[in-house]
Amino acid sequence: MKILVTSALPYANGNIHLGHIAGAYLPADIYVRYQRLKNRDVIYICGTDEHGVPVTISAEQQNKTPKEIVDHYYGSIKNSFEDFGMTFDNFSRTTLPIHHRMAQDFFSKIYNKGYIYPKEIKQYYCPRCNRFLPDRYITGKCPRCGVDGAKGDQCDSCSRWLEPFELVEPKCLICGEVPQKRRTKHWYFKLSAFGDKLDEWIAAKTNWKEHVLSFVKGWLREGLQDRPITRDMSWGVPVPLDQANGKVLYVWFDAPIGYISSTMEWAERKGDPDLWKEYWLSKDTKMIHFLGKDNIVFHALIWPAMLMAYGDYVLPSDIPANQFLNLEGDKFSTSKNYAIWLPDYLRDFKADSLRYALTRNAPEARDTDFTWRDFQAWHNNELADNLGNFVNRSLTFIKKYYGSSVPTASTFAENDNRMLDILHKAPAGIGEKLEQFEFKNGLREVMKMSQEANRYFDHGEPWVTRKTNPLICERTMYVCMKIVTSLSVLIEPFLPFTAAKMKKMINFIPQQWDAISAPDVAPIIGDTEILFQKIDDKVIEIQVSKLKKREISIEEFGKVVLKTGKILEAEIVEGSDNLIKCTVEIGDTQRQIVAGIGKEYKAQELIGKSVIVVENLKPAKVRGVLSNGMLLAADTKEGIVLLTTDKPVASGEIVR
Repeated sequence: MKILVTSALPYANGNIHLGHIAGAYLPADIYVRYQRLKNRDVIYICGTDEHGVPVTISAEQQNKTPKEIVDHYYGSIKNSFEDFGMTFDNFSRTTLPIHHRMAQDFFSKIYNKGYIYPKEIKQYYCPRCNRFLPDRYITGKCPRCGVDGAKGDQCDSCSRWLEPFELVEPKCLICGEVPQKRRTKHWYFKLSAFGDKLDEWIAAKTNWKEHVLSFVKGWLREGLQDRPITRDMSWGVPVPLDQANGKVLYVWFDAPIGYISSTMEWAERKGDPDLWKEYWLSKDTKMIHFLGKDNIVFHALIWPAMLMAYGDYVLPSDIPANQFLNLEGDKFSTSKNYAIWLPDYLRDFKADSLRYALTRNAPEARDTDFTWRDFQAWHNNELADNLGNFVNRSLTFIKKYYGSSVPTASTFAENDNRMLDILHKAPAGIGEKLEQFEFKNGLREVMKMSQEANRYFDHGEPWVTRKTNPLICERTMYVCMKIVTSLSVLIEPFLPFTAAKMKKMINFIPQQWDAISAPDVAPIIGDTEILFQKIDDKVIEIQVSKLKKREISIEEFGKVVLKTGKILEAEIVEGSDNLIKCTVEIGDTQRQIVAGIGKEYKAQELIGKSVIVVENLKPAKVRGVLSNGMLLAADTKEGIVLLTTDKPVASGEIVR
């Protein structure tokens, strides 16, 4: 059997953040590393998705070309993955000629079979930008959950797949203009023709995750609709039809074909251009797609339908999609820059500490939350005080009292045999969890074994038996070295850098997963080092403060309405020394605003001042007094300084 593993192709318009890692990449890497330790034929395929609207939007916002954007982020993403310990067999790009050829071949063959057809439709057009708007160039309120900022293809809040015309109060993402409906021609994939086949195929997937099946079956019950397969853009894979000049393939159609083209590139690099066929055209291949829940529909319905339409290719065996990882109680948001970016993390901390935290807290069946305090506690209390402590105390004892030579033993007591039995069962038990994509439980079993090893060390009291009964001490340390050797393999899928350090310290004798149920122990250990240095509170406080001081996007800032105002009346709030209640004229209206500036200003001296007001702030009560807005002020070393205009300005003018 061959195993083909993929992770969802990340958009090359920004760096990878922890939410991405927890959903699609770390679980796949754990699984692949385990399969390699089992000596199975497995390849791990990925690459960057370099077409589509996210790239062109980033390019326009940064005043760069799309190619400049994707070239930069391909390198950044690839380097971050390598530093994090990802072990892709091939990490490709969808802008490569090999991918364009493959994507166009897919379109042509499916088109010739009658599963792609032209259709004239209405589409949003921006009169100010003078162009048709792809779906992600349109924002508005979600018709389902009502959240503002939904895109024309999907609502990030409720994960519903949308069409642009479904949005409430739509507007152009770039200029804010209300778009017009105009007619244009596009080509559609006949997804509706595969409803019965997909229904039958999904019905056989009884081993898939419950939330994946529930999501997919819900779509099937609603009935599948044909999907547009082209876009009015210049950036992307050109549609291989003369009558479709100027149009490109829709990224949802183009991107998953990247799994095939990346495998083809891998085969070429191996010097065997046809090798990819052994994985994609064989019925014995087990193909597994790792991704987040927002990609379930594409990979569990549309992509299989594309493969069915084309013919010949193997269909996915499993799609162990994860739920979402949140950050300190809120959703990760690229647009709002609310995230922990992988390159930033790796500048301050070790990769394995994050691999541990994200696996321990993996959103396998429900959404979970990453907090810096949890990260610190898990690193200090579990990695350092449990795993690191056992390895360190075992190796330093052998180095100090046995001159780095590992003791041997041939007979064992009951407690020794109990520990050896735990060790003997561990590879199969942990392996079973990993085969079922239960990576959190697999890691838990590894750490339980380390805990048992610490208890065994304490019970054996080698610091006592070294003097009172040297044979018992030798036996204890021999068993401890077997455990350390076994752990160096068992932790490798989860903590590869730590495993490599351990193997170097113990002069590891190469052996694979199954063999370490009764591991061969090297006779002499090498130099030792502390595996995990504890993380100080001050270090974590810095990280928490970074999130609080995050940048906001231009779209987010655009929601704040600033206007000029004129203070007509002002008086101190009764019972307060600092709060001043102001009546502020803003154009034709008057607002009551409470400001905490009483220590710097007397109420009477504020009357007549031209000020800057946040007009659309939600009203709130301050000391029981209603405040409907906010006065802008600078918080200086000398105290609060009210922001005023340097020239007379009429009230109600918009501040830009």
